[in-house]
Amino acid sequence: MTPSHHHRHHRHHDDLTLEEMREALTREFWDERYSGSERVWSGRPNQRLVEQTADLTPGSACDIGCGEGADAIWLAEQGWDVTALDVSLVALDRTARHAIERGVDDRVKVGEYDVLGSHPPRKPRRSKGFDLVSAHFMHVPREDFDDVYRRIAAAVAPGGRLLVVAHHPDDVESGARQSHGPGLMFPPEQLLAALGVAGGSSDEWEVEVADDPVREQQMEDGPMQVRDTVVRLRRRS
Repeated sequence: MTPSHHHRHHRHHDDLTLEEMREALTREFWDERYSGSERVWSGRPNQRLVEQTADLTPGSACDIGCGEGADAIWLAEQGWDVTALDVSLVALDRTARHAIERGVDDRVKVGEYDVLGSHPPRKPRRSKGFDLVSAHFMHVPREDFDDVYRRIAAAVAPGGRLLVVAHHPDDVESGARQSHGPGLMFPPEQLLAALGVAGGSSDEWEVEVADDPVREQQMEDGPMQVRDTVVRLRRRS
């Protein structure tokens, strides 16, 4: 969720409390957000998703925080069987409707998922997990970060990939973004540490990508250079 596509937090101040940051991840918050506009996001897939899946063979995918379904629908159009998850029922209704409009509803299944809940995403039937679990611009409080991403990672099948893309904290320093709360934006190293691969590899994960590339994004005042956190891990078989 970036400002133009999937951003999780739209308040314009940086002093949110932990309670307020958690409230901004609830169904009530996002149902209200989506109900206020016929379309909130651009409808285009995230650039990093397109880049990072170009060399992958389509299989089963799970899109965490699917919003209005742009990423999930794009993956389905590439041949993936996608489970699109979000906390907002309004968002899930839109994803399902857009999948029908694009003719990929046979490849997109929607489901409710609360990232602050206690359970990992439900794995596909008769499988050990998803071939791809993707979470884009899902910014949670630092106090919840490790548990949230460990639960998400638990849904990756042996040999499958975890793809996490986020706003890098450098964007706050550059003035490209407001922080919306302490610790919400994170570098690749923070995710690697949470999953026990801070040294670059582990018995469980192979690090395929851990980078912070720059791209140009159209902002209200014109185009700006922004930095992304991009991490792609392969679960060892």
